[in-house]
Amino acid sequence: MEKVIEVSGFSKNFGEISAVRGISFEVIKGEMFGLVGPDGAGKSTTIRTLCGLISPDNGEISMFGLPQKKNLKQIQNRLGYLSQKFSLYGDLSIDENINFFARIHGVKNHKEYANTLLSFTRLIDFRARRVERLSGGMKQKAALACSLIHKPSVLFLDEPTTGVDPVSRRDFWKILSDLLKDGLTIFISTPYLDEAERCNRVALMSGGDIISLDTPDKLKESIQKVVHEIVCEDTFSVSRLIKENFSIEPQLFGDRINILTDESSDEIKNIIEFLSSRSVRVLSSRTMMPSLENAFIYLVNKHKPDVKDKISAVGVN
Repeated sequence: MEKVIEVSGFSKNFGEISAVRGISFEVIKGEMFGLVGPDGAGKSTTIRTLCGLISPDNGEISMFGLPQKKNLKQIQNRLGYLSQKFSLYGDLSIDENINFFARIHGVKNHKEYANTLLSFTRLIDFRARRVERLSGGMKQKAALACSLIHKPSVLFLDEPTTGVDPVSRRDFWKILSDLLKDGLTIFISTPYLDEAERCNRVALMSGGDIISLDTPDKLKESIQKVVHEIVCEDTFSVSRLIKENFSIEPQLFGDRINILTDESSDEIKNIIEFLSSRSVRVLSSRTMMPSLENAFIYLVNKHKPDVKDKISAVGVN
């Protein structure tokens, strides 16, 4: 397997804040690699450093077999980057923005490929429209077309669907899936764990550290737990009651409480009996395998208990 990105011991500080703390990973050609974590986990800092927009304080970064420090411009010419902050010119049309980015990258005779990208993103009927008049989802697709006009080898996407409506979000992921089939390597950060499920491999970040890295299925298997889901009224109070009386950290999902235990444990039986003794009415319960949300929350709490209250930033409600 060809490695397109190799990172070893990368650290980045901003004053007294350790944004990224000695992380190491590799990205394989043709895969979709995801960074998942709450706000402040270090995702954007990692992507911006890989794109050469900021410099690492420590560690080594190589891309396409070339050390980044000595070959930055050559590497950047092979990268596409869709930043967290919208970066197109609102007073220009989609076509004008594409032409501008093509000139920046020294791309000539790009009209045919621009037509392909606009058809691919379903924007061809809107190509003359000013970008400021587009919907949020259309703006992101226009920005994607601009980031692809020079035919990059690796596409970096920093939380590309945050704030985008569900339909546009689904369309955006369909486009990414098609790009992946064409052999493009995609490096994406996302706060949504359902999106992380679509990645070939996922690095879970917390507090500047990578706390686990593997395929979504193997990450779920790695915690070696089963999930007992309880549906009841006043889940917040019930969750606190469980936490105060058992050595367990319940996970809240709306009107449902998830409790992770060892497969052979009788603890869930004891918990339900305890709740019954406290006049808590359990409406339903079931046992299931962990989701990626379950695994992430479990690993974050295990890694750094002080950040457990920040997990809602990762799309877990």
